[in-house]
Amino acid sequence: MFTRETINSGAYLGSFDLPKDVVWTQGQIDASLAETMRARPAGGEVWVFAYGSLMWNPLLNFDRREIATLHGWRRSFCLRMIAGRGSPEVPGRMLALEAGGSTHGVALRLAAGTLEDELRVLWIREMVTGSYLPTWAPLTLADGTETAAIAFVANTARPQYERDSSVATVASIIAAASGSFGSNADYVLALECALSECALADEYIEALAAALRRRAPSAAR
Repeated sequence: MFTRETINSGAYLGSFDLPKDVVWTQGQIDASLAETMRARPAGGEVWVFAYGSLMWNPLLNFDRREIATLHGWRRSFCLRMIAGRGSPEVPGRMLALEAGGSTHGVALRLAAGTLEDELRVLWIREMVTGSYLPTWAPLTLADGTETAAIAFVANTARPQYERDSSVATVASIIAAASGSFGSNADYVLALECALSECALADEYIEALAAALRRRAPSAAR
């Protein structure tokens, strides 16, 4: 499993056995971060919306964590994955956000004093292949506070994007895929567990987890 140390040392980027034209360089990652921060809304605070593995393994130092709802975006396993939890021979699917609906998850507020370091860790982790488009999206915290957060949404212009992310399509793909980070199915089940621990639910994730259990009953938790 990757850690802050592997990210900061460069070992994380070097660990993916991917074609050179797929992996982003550090320069491309830095440029994406700079572009995103130029679009930063006025107001000072920087929140990151966690909707997948950032919920249970954030690897970030933050000074506030709140249940939150992101507006205008929904969870979708719409990114083809050939490393991490998939392979070139048996690709998996990676979670992203697609336009439409809303998503319940966790908001992480990054402290101003360590903002640059934390964003660098986050961008290296998420932007290995440029499959995401970091976006400032409207967010409502559990107490009703409205703000904006960085959300990693699907970059539909990248070749990794797959239009059909329905449960009927992706369940068999995810059930078969695995890689150096573990099985693709374990990711779905871990997300279902993380949502439950936050007293949250997502119909799409629940349906996908149920489909995976029907294929492999021993995976039930």
